[in-house]
Amino acid sequence: MGSLVVPAAGALVATGDLWEPYYLSDPGGGRVGPVSEYLRDLQAAGRPGTTQRSYALALLRWFRFTWAVGVPWSRATRAEARDFCRYLQLADKPARRRAETVAVPGKRPPSARFAPSTAAHCETVCRSFYAYHLEAGTGPIVNPFPLARPGRAHAHHSPMDPFPRQRAGLFRPRVPQRIPRQIPDSAFNDLFARLGSNRDRALVAFWVSTGARASELLSATCSGADPAQQLIAVVRKGSRAIQQLPASPDAFVWLRLYQQEVHGLVPAGPDDPLWWTLRRPFRPLAYDTARKMFDRANAAIGAGWTLHSLRHTAAYRLARDPAMPIADVQWVLGHASLTTTQIYVVPAAGDVIEAALAHHRRQAEPRPVLPEPAPGYRPESLDALFGKGRW
Repeated sequence: MGSLVVPAAGALVATGDLWEPYYLSDPGGGRVGPVSEYLRDLQAAGRPGTTQRSYALALLRWFRFTWAVGVPWSRATRAEARDFCRYLQLADKPARRRAETVAVPGKRPPSARFAPSTAAHCETVCRSFYAYHLEAGTGPIVNPFPLARPGRAHAHHSPMDPFPRQRAGLFRPRVPQRIPRQIPDSAFNDLFARLGSNRDRALVAFWVSTGARASELLSATCSGADPAQQLIAVVRKGSRAIQQLPASPDAFVWLRLYQQEVHGLVPAGPDDPLWWTLRRPFRPLAYDTARKMFDRANAAIGAGWTLHSLRHTAAYRLARDPAMPIADVQWVLGHASLTTTQIYVVPAAGDVIEAALAHHRRQAEPRPVLPEPAPGYRPESLDALFGKGRW
């Protein structure tokens, strides 16, 4: 394993076809049929194209490993699966040209190795891939990515605690809990000032006030924006349901300025997209284009925030408002579980550090000299009544 070299063979190909958005190509340029069959099954289960892309990339890492060790995918055993998971956790990523990154508070610095979440995701996808082919009868008769050994189920379970989830994969690594990355107010103001158009300002204002995911806001149509009620309708990522989200008044002001600029240049029917590119030929704004816009504003101030950081920022602002119930925050963010929303109730590290430093500054300040008690009052009696040193 120490001398194994996994070439960057094959590729993930985007087709632009609605029925097959992505497919894997082998080192010879042909399609990897088993992966295409699995992706079709995901599409039938209602998984969006972004999920299919993520699963295909995980399978590409696995197939590259099998091509490197010379074992066909249909003959892989637990030994190959074990070594693949070891490779993801211990080996360096394939060498490629990477853009220079900057450190962002609360964000894990870039590493030459795969992140624990990437290794865990690959293990889960591969186990699901082989489970599909096991049921279809087109793969090995034993899943090379087994579940963890059962042992004594719930042997020491407390009746006061909920039962844990189902068993995880045997080779699934532990994933450390992520800290949501909110953008400080001062950094957000600098970032907002670097945006180059009213469309970009409207987008960022909606993202940071609604808490919608980047792809959800880009799915909005012209009829979905309701300035009178301060609502904008988006398509939720998981349930695909249409949900109206409250937004700030500033977001609708920037939206109106943007709509006035493109009036008569882009379609504005009720079912037409709300967001368009600014250059001809005008096209509906895609996620990659919006991300590049945000990256340019980041580069101008020397930061590395992501579009998802705006969602974290909105969640923190809502959760830290004492007048906003946590259940309402869950509804706005579209979380299926309240436990997911509760991570934003925990104070951010920056806020705790600032409060602790303020505490130390107060302790360093000279304390006022207490006056002598009036004649007839005993100091110990005043201490018992008001607290020691508070009279």
